[in-house]
Amino acid sequence: MSALAVCLALASAAAWGAADFGGGLVSRRLPTLSVTVLSQAAGFAALLAALAVHGGGLDGRSFALGLAAGAGGGAGLAAFYRALALGTMSVVSPVVACGAVVPFAISLASGERPAAVALAGAPLALAGAVLASAEERRAPAGERGRAVALAAGAAGALGLFTYFLGLGSREGSALATLLGARVGSLALLVALALWRAAPLRLGRRALAPVAAVGLCDVGANALFALASGHGLLALVSVLGSLYPVTTVLLAHALLGERLTPLQLGGVGVALAGVAAVSAG
Repeated sequence: MSALAVCLALASAAAWGAADFGGGLVSRRLPTLSVTVLSQAAGFAALLAALAVHGGGLDGRSFALGLAAGAGGGAGLAAFYRALALGTMSVVSPVVACGAVVPFAISLASGERPAAVALAGAPLALAGAVLASAEERRAPAGERGRAVALAAGAAGALGLFTYFLGLGSREGSALATLLGARVGSLALLVALALWRAAPLRLGRRALAPVAAVGLCDVGANALFALASGHGLLALVSVLGSLYPVTTVLLAHALLGERLTPLQLGGVGVALAGVAAVSAG
């Protein structure tokens, strides 16, 4: 796979990890649905600004694939942020990271054929991400069960999100796909907020961090979309799934969470997987 595709995919993983860390953190003191909707709205505003600068029309097929991605992304984000808000960040992240299996499997079934070394490195990188975000601490049984159930749902939904986001971007317009994805996710999340009669107002002091989460998320989406145009979607999706490593490292650096030998070993395994994928 090209060096550019590898760099873009890893950059998307770093940005997604930062967005997930920030989203989980602010969701501990603010309503989860409000954080999710308003952060997505901030990213949508950024995309509208990009469209105004870019000009021209939108590719219909890419926009439609983006809508499909957005439906999965909206549902996945809501479930993921809620799971993170339970205080089990390092329990949830490994489960959600397994969502990369969805685009990986679909891409292979659709005819993509990575080189043997890259094919071997992909599950290695994914396993490393899972190990890196595992921890010794355990949440109370009730909370842990809820968090894992939410994370499993988020994994499947976000896996579909990455697949359709990559497919729309590589077969047409990345900007149209990104806009479709944001329209789809916002529509689903706003409908959910209305159904639950959830307040969508936050204090002025909360707006900046919530907007930052949204901008970081849409930036990650854009990087992943670009990576999909320069490499096999099966491999790009695996590299993009390494965001739990960023989440855990930020939790260690900013929250003082201790990294276990298992986590440190996971980082090494993930790096070995990345090297194999890059060589392929």
